[in-house]
Amino acid sequence: MSVQEALDMAMQKGLDLVEVAPSAKPPVCRLMDFGKFKFEQGKREKEARKKQKVISVKEIKMRPNIEDHDLQTKAKNARRFIEAGDKVKVTIMFRGRQITHPEIAEKLSYKFADVISDVSVIEKVPKVEGRNMVMILVPKTDNDKKEEA
Repeated sequence: MSVQEALDMAMQKGLDLVEVAPSAKPPVCRLMDFGKFKFEQGKREKEARKKQKVISVKEIKMRPNIEDHDLQTKAKNARRFIEAGDKVKVTIMFRGRQITHPEIAEKLSYKFADVISDVSVIEKVPKVEGRNMVMILVPKTDNDKKEEA
């Protein structure tokens, strides 16, 4: 059917001529209410966005000479974040000459990761970045849980 015939038919029925598959030979068009079509399409996209899970990165900050009870409190908060499905960035901040002993902070990072190892795995190992040591923990997947068993 020619384009003009299709446009005339659409005009008679009070509908719009919408090109559905422009890459096909010949291009495929359909008679429909374009406003209703756009509304339905927007509705489907909104529903798809609703089902997506946005992962955010929560940060836990501490110093190399943190006490055990404070470390446990920070670990409890990190566990809560990870169980909610977020990543946790563990930052150990150095002050003054503490930067000369990064091994203390690295040991502390691994100790922290070990405390919450039942719900998380290390995504990025501890690494000195400027005056901080950074490590990233992520929630355990089903595969990680199977490997442990």
